[in-house]
Order: sequence, then C-alpha cells, then structure tokens
Amino acid sequence: MKEKVVLDSIDQALLRELQNDGRLPNKTLAQRVGVAPSTCLARTQRLMESGVIEGFQAQVSAAAIGRQVQAILAVQFIAHSRPLVDPFVAWAGKRPETRALHHVTGAFDFLVHTACRDTEDLRQLVLEFTARREVGRVETHLVFGSWPGGPLTPG
Repeated sequence: MKEKVVLDSIDQALLRELQNDGRLPNKTLAQRVGVAPSTCLARTQRLMESGVIEGFQAQVSAAAIGRQVQAILAVQFIAHSRPLVDPFVAWAGKRPETRALHHVTGAFDFLVHTACRDTEDLRQLVLEFTARREVGRVETHLVFGSWPGGPLTPG
C-alpha cells in the first residue's frame, strides 16, 4: 500500500482543477489556484512523482466508436485463489471490450464494465468469459446510463 501523502489546500485545489480538466495549461491552472506558474508546475510534478496523480487520459465515448451496448459482468470464480486471479486479470484487462475491472468482495469476485458493439457481441463475450477454467458463473447487467462522480478529495 502506498504511503499517504500530506496535501495542503493548494495541492487539493490543484487536484480538484485537474480532475475537472486535465488539459488545463499550467498558466491557467496557476491562476485558478492562486500561485505562480513555477510553483504550480513544481507542485503538479510532485503530485505525479509521489503517485497522487497516476496519469492523464482521454475519456472516449463508447457509443461514438461503435460500442453501443455497455454491461457489467459479475464474475464468480470456482475457487478464489491467487493462481486463478492473476491470469484472469491479465486476460480480462487486455480485452478491447473491457472499460474497467474491479476485484470485489461478496457473492462475486470481479465486476467487469464492458462496452460491446451489439447484443450479439456481448453474448460472445459472455461465452468467452464462461469458457475460462476459473469462472464458475457470470451474471450480466445492462448499463442504461452512467454519470461520473465529482473530483476525488482526500479522506
């Protein structure tokens, strides 16, 4: 587990702004937070080096690229053990349909957010999941809508 980084009000403001728009130019970010551009750049770099900021990425619309059907696959293993978990994570994470992969507690072992072209594509994906030796059961939940949460703040 990573060591908790102490964040002051400037760090928190930087994180809030960057989570709302990760493409803000440094000068604009500095103005919004109320610090000099050099301070802003140094603070942002420190947040990246310490692992608080893990990276920046584009948010792509699944529907805009032809993946109209989204679903959450609740996957239950036949037995929960490390030799089964690691290969599954590697396989599922590389699938082009996988948007997110969550290792969870409860009746299921994994929740896999997927984006497929259509229901036939989803059916084929479910069959591929159930064909894996570690998978005992897959329950499919269609996603009708998704909304992002607000910026993540220190707890």
